[in-house]
Amino acid sequence: MIRLATIGDIGSGKTYVAKQFGYPVFNADNEVSKIYKKDRKCYKNLKKALPNYITNFPIKKNELKKAILSNQINLKKIEKIIHPEVQRRMKKFVWKNKNKKFIILDIPLLMENKINKKKDILIFVDAKKKDINKRLKKRRNKNYKFLRKFQLPIEFKKKKADFIIKNNFSNNSVKKNVKIIIKKILSNA
Repeated sequence: MIRLATIGDIGSGKTYVAKQFGYPVFNADNEVSKIYKKDRKCYKNLKKALPNYITNFPIKKNELKKAILSNQINLKKIEKIIHPEVQRRMKKFVWKNKNKKFIILDIPLLMENKINKKKDILIFVDAKKKDINKRLKKRRNKNYKFLRKFQLPIEFKKKKADFIIKNNFSNNSVKKNVKIIIKKILSNA
């Protein structure tokens, strides 16, 4: 099994590109949302760690954001509770798909949290700033400036990547690049 991972800026289309490979995708953002909505054990641990911010189940992202903005130490508390659960789910996903030719990891803070392995093939999703900003406004994602603080510099990620996909938000262009990447990986395997 070959592990591919999409990396890039917030709003560059990492999830979209990951889906275009046509292989199983582990989407960390979806898993975190499920944890906030359904995992009572994580809720209890977060409520215990952040009693002034976590009030009700399911957990609201806004409450977590307030906790982090009020004190950066709260981020470490949240990560200490949530990250082990996400990693447990990722390991389960990898094991479940061990017989697949490829799996795709769509984990926004993959490099920041040192989740990637040496053999992982990193695919940087590159998009124009104006396109990214347009997408973020469309999604009404007001957290992107806040979230960027926790990311490694984009240029650093780009240099570490094995491949770069230019995402101009056109199906044909991305699919064509995905096919080229798969072909190159398989010819080097």
